[in-house]
Amino acid sequence: MIDERHEEQQEEKAVVAARLERDLKLAAGLRRNAAADPIRGSERDALRAWQANRLARTYPDLMDSPSHGPAAAFFLSDLYGPKDFSGRDSEVERILPMLVKALPLSGLSTLALAIELDALSEDLDAAMVDALRSRGKISCIDDVAYAEAYRCVGRRGSRVRQIQLIVDTGEALEALARKPLIAGALTLMRGPAHMAGLGELHEFLDRGFTTFKRMGRADKFLERIEAEERRLMEDWFAG
Repeated sequence: MIDERHEEQQEEKAVVAARLERDLKLAAGLRRNAAADPIRGSERDALRAWQANRLARTYPDLMDSPSHGPAAAFFLSDLYGPKDFSGRDSEVERILPMLVKALPLSGLSTLALAIELDALSEDLDAAMVDALRSRGKISCIDDVAYAEAYRCVGRRGSRVRQIQLIVDTGEALEALARKPLIAGALTLMRGPAHMAGLGELHEFLDRGFTTFKRMGRADKFLERIEAEERRLMEDWFAG
């Protein structure tokens, strides 16, 4: 029975690793396209900065909350904001076979969710830049221009998936935070990870784990974000 369960976990890890590799390549390709054109790169950065500002305006109570503030900041900086994740993703791609062996399935799945969210956000943001540029609004984004571009891009299924990935990643981080051995492992990994050039990957995992461990139950926090993002999505599609 133990051998069968181990074999099942290895098969599940292989599936997760394939997803990771696919999404890493997608995100890297989109970032290369943006970086190849300095103007497009600056437009992408402007859009992401506006979106981060929009999130801060949408959730001021969460940002100011002693219990939810760190998690809200983590979402803005590490999951759904303007930060460049190319360093982290290149580290993951470089040591993916080792990660599959070293990380438990729960840790590998959490990383896969975060990177899928990153890849999907890059893809949608590239489409948003095109829509805003075609309307001459890329240099002066406001709520009206953003909503118009959002409707122009469409892709409702991808938007629903993006919101679900935010929730799923948060739930996965909360589940990891309940595992007492993870904290010790992350502490032990800090020095070796930085020496091996894996500092960004370690810091991402450590920040996520620490944030959700301090918050405790994340259900109310995630329910609020899911409900508000879905409401905004419907408003933007409805015009």
